[in-house]
Amino acid sequence: MLRTPITLTAAALAAALALSACGTVRLGAAAVTHTSRIPTATLTAEVSNLDAAYKADKAKVQLQFQASQMPQEVLSWLLRFRVRDKMAERYHLTITRSEVQQATASAAAQAKQSKVTLTELAVANGVPPDQVPELGRYIAIQNQLLARLDGGKLPTASAALQALGNQFNKSQCRAAKSMGIQVNPQFGQLDYSQVSVVAVPNKLAAAPGTASPSPSASATSSPQLTPAC
Repeated sequence: MLRTPITLTAAALAAALALSACGTVRLGAAAVTHTSRIPTATLTAEVSNLDAAYKADKAKVQLQFQASQMPQEVLSWLLRFRVRDKMAERYHLTITRSEVQQATASAAAQAKQSKVTLTELAVANGVPPDQVPELGRYIAIQNQLLARLDGGKLPTASAALQALGNQFNKSQCRAAKSMGIQVNPQFGQLDYSQVSVVAVPNKLAAAPGTASPSPSASATSSPQLTPAC
């Protein structure tokens, strides 16, 4: 999920990484699920990896997020990879090495059309270079599950494509919900609609008497923080 549907600071960084788990998340974890945990140390290392790759190739890599948000972006991807594995498990999918290689090669070819490498595209979207193989598996699972859901033939009508996308997203949401994901609140909270770690809203930010946003505006912009799938 490189910011597309069904296809494909330094000081701030240091401050953001100097955090420990709190609340209901176990000590030393950036996030936990029913069966696994993402240690804060792992997140720190992966963010450093991403930051180094970005700084080494700034001329070609344009981040799709603020550099200070690297911890949230990396944690989002680490959780997405786990959610995608859960989707494969729930649908009894077997992902071969060949399928992962094909998915990676296809993504690399798409990146080449934009005159960048797959690693550069991954870094721009918050994926550390060493996680590119996991990204290939992530795409391979998506490809196989879509083939299962659409009967092996991708629809061409926009309404049918939308319905397929909704079905896929619902499956993703249900998989994430089943995992009991808890994010360290110092890193943010989980938006189930994108499997993204987003900032915890500051309830004290709005001054008394400030007008509330219109229902239509809030409905279209608010993240889905509780799974309604």
